[in-house]
Formats: sequence, C-alpha cells, structure tokens
Amino acid sequence: MTEQEPAETPDDLSPRHRSYRGRLLVATPLLGAGPFFRSVVAVLDHDAGGALGVILNQPLDAAVSDVLPEWSSLVASPSAVFSGGPVSADSALAIGVMTSTGVEPPDGWREMYDRVGLVDLDLPAAGTHAGLRGVRVFAGYAGWSPGQLEEEIAEGSWVVADGFAEDLLSPNPEALWRDVLRRQGGDLAMLSTFPDDPQMN
Repeated sequence: MTEQEPAETPDDLSPRHRSYRGRLLVATPLLGAGPFFRSVVAVLDHDAGGALGVILNQPLDAAVSDVLPEWSSLVASPSAVFSGGPVSADSALAIGVMTSTGVEPPDGWREMYDRVGLVDLDLPAAGTHAGLRGVRVFAGYAGWSPGQLEEEIAEGSWVVADGFAEDLLSPNPEALWRDVLRRQGGDLAMLSTFPDDPQMN
C-alpha cells in the first residue's frame, strides 16, 4: 500500500469515478451487526463496474494446514483461513505480498496494486515462495455493484484510509480495526474507543 496520508471522510470525497483500489475501508458504527461489523477491508479493485475487496480482520477456526496443507508454510501468522466477505464464501482465494517492488513475481501472480496481488492456488506451492513476504488465504470476498461503495462511503458507513501492505499480513488481525483508526489521529482515533455495545458505555 502507499505511504500513509490523512484518512478521508464523506465530507472530502472526490468525484464518484475515483478509484479506491489499494485503500482500506474501515467500518463505522453505522454498519452495525453483520459480516462487516468492525471490519477492515482492503480494496483490491474498483472501477465503473463496481468494487472488490477482502476483509482483513476476521480469522476463522479453520487452519490453512487442514484445507490447503501445501500452502501452510507460505501463510503468515496466524495461519488461519480468513473470512474475506459474504460473496462466494465456499471458495478460496489467496492474497500475497511481495518482499519489494521489482522482484520477479511467482507463476500465476496477478498484481492488484503496489506489492499486493492474487496468488493462484491451483498451481503447485513449491517454488512460489520466491519473492513473497507472505500469503493470506480467504474464504469469499466483499463485492459492490456500480456506485454502491460510493453511496456507502457518502452515507458514512466507511472511513477510507491509506494503509500498508503489512496490514494484509498483520500478526494481530483482531486489533486491526482499532489500530488503523488510531493511526489516523483526531476524531478517527477517538472512534477506535467506541464500545462494541453503546448501551454498555
């Protein structure tokens, strides 16, 4: 991901055709319960046809070693399969982070942005580690139809923030929602202290 810049709020959005590829979507309390509650989503693709991303902070009970054993040595800790989103939750996709730009990518690599790309799980894992800092395996993904993501951002459901490639491989994904908000500073850092249940505040 790119160098950190101030996060965006609905008041300072660019025109609707702006792409949020490579940015983080941080769920606000407006989303409430559901698959995106306190989620942090990495936007992998976004154009006039809609948007695609994966939730970074929802590890599942399933271990990669149980479902894709040959890939387990490449997976960053925690070595769980993550819930990537509610779309096609019965299928798996892998996101990889390269060690640096300019490194020869592995076979089957599909670059999404910067050092982040899709890894082809149908290819043998042997030899794929070259140039890869780590891999995360997701069950399903998050998808938005044309204009839907822009509408959700405008209504305040998401904070758009810059992030880092390392966010995809965070060793403590459960803390990612608060961590990303805290590093934005100001009112967004305060949002990180919002209780899970406001009635318990």
